[in-house]
Amino acid sequence: MQVVETKNEGLSREYTITLLASEIAEKVNFRLEDMRKTANIPGFRPGKVPVALMKQRFGQSIMGEVLEQAVSESSRQAIEDNTLRPAMQPSIEVTKFEEGQDLEYKMAVEVMPVIEPMDFSKIEVERLVAKADDKEVDETIERLAQQYRQSEPIKRARKSRKGDVLVIDFKGMVDGEAFEGGSAEGHHLELGSNQFIPGFEDQLIGAKPGESLSVPVSFPDDYGAESLAGKDAVFDVEVKEIRVMAESVVDDEFAKTLGQESLEELRKSISGRLEQDYASLSRERLKRDLLDILEKEHEFEVPPGMVEAEFDSIWAQYEETRNEQGAAPAEDEDEGKSDDELKEEYRKISGRRVQLGLLLTEVGTVNKVEVSAEEVNRALMTEAQKYPGREKEFIEMYRNSPEAMSTMRAPIFEEKVVDFILELANVAEREVGIEELMQVPGTDDAEEETKETKKKAAPKKKAAKPKRKKAAAKPEDSAADEG
Repeated sequence: MQVVETKNEGLSREYTITLLASEIAEKVNFRLEDMRKTANIPGFRPGKVPVALMKQRFGQSIMGEVLEQAVSESSRQAIEDNTLRPAMQPSIEVTKFEEGQDLEYKMAVEVMPVIEPMDFSKIEVERLVAKADDKEVDETIERLAQQYRQSEPIKRARKSRKGDVLVIDFKGMVDGEAFEGGSAEGHHLELGSNQFIPGFEDQLIGAKPGESLSVPVSFPDDYGAESLAGKDAVFDVEVKEIRVMAESVVDDEFAKTLGQESLEELRKSISGRLEQDYASLSRERLKRDLLDILEKEHEFEVPPGMVEAEFDSIWAQYEETRNEQGAAPAEDEDEGKSDDELKEEYRKISGRRVQLGLLLTEVGTVNKVEVSAEEVNRALMTEAQKYPGREKEFIEMYRNSPEAMSTMRAPIFEEKVVDFILELANVAEREVGIEELMQVPGTDDAEEETKETKKKAAPKKKAAKPKRKKAAAKPEDSAADEG
């Protein structure tokens, strides 16, 4: 084998590797002799088949096997001899080969950069600490009270108005034909809740019990079900009853409907969940700040192939989401940007991810940070719980795929390396309000995110509330439950 380096620029290496014809012929003959011992060819006893006949029968297939193995072994040997640390699988291109002649191929490989981690004791970061106060707990309970209000029949006969709950039977028709999911009986619809497509609820204001109406509507052009998008429809609606929402009394009985023994226990549960969420947000903020510092303090070239592979993955996910939604994903910062602008931004993100990934891997490897099988299994079990009824199938799918198990292990490893660095860094705690904790530097979306966090803090009811039937007139109804 002859190896000649033809390129050595940055992290890029290229070699021309030549395998002598005599080496290839020797491997082919050895393989033929090995097969000859057991070959079952009519007219010949095993081990007595002429080599010429063996070569005629099996020469081409054996040559293919030998060449594939020879290229694999020689490229691996070249990497070892040149003490290379490949960042990705080498690229192989056969440039010259004829039977009886030398085999020549080109191997291109990107190598890992040399990374020298900084002195982590010089890092200074803040851990923001937010406490759940009585006001936040009260606001969460008030939202729960509104969410779980019950309706009751109106006391005096009257026409319906906004805020009422109508009990209705309905049947939707498009081009005179009923469509799947377009009908229901005894459906409870709060007027003004915007559960149905625009125009539907407005036409029921002023209706009386026992009244039958014909409600014409148009499905939006971006409606989730393509068969209905942009179509005109008519719903035959019968109003069965008018109800009003009763005010919820926040007391021990209300707490019991949410699976708590008393109102005091409910308050403790909500406070605990809020603080868990705040701790999680604090961790995310601390980690983001740390990664920003690590990116700034470490400058090294990253393998272009790894960046491109990361970008391809990000862009594929973006396009998948865009195709599912029929438009650009609903992210304010991306709205109105061209594909070229988005690709430029995502390539920068890809470069950051690869750079930080290589750095954290180096730190973890050098300092012997390990992920135990128990930690991976625990994460696997947690993830499997997101697929009720399919947990066993999910677990087996992952355990039968080394690549899938690697994706399960990677974030655990990353978090442990981050913890290792934080142990060495100077971390100062500062108590803040939830608005400041939620505030992403350079944005003003803390208020909405705060509301979402408080929603998550609400306890789940032990007994599932019966689901009401939904009309196909809701945009989200046509989408699969991603639960």
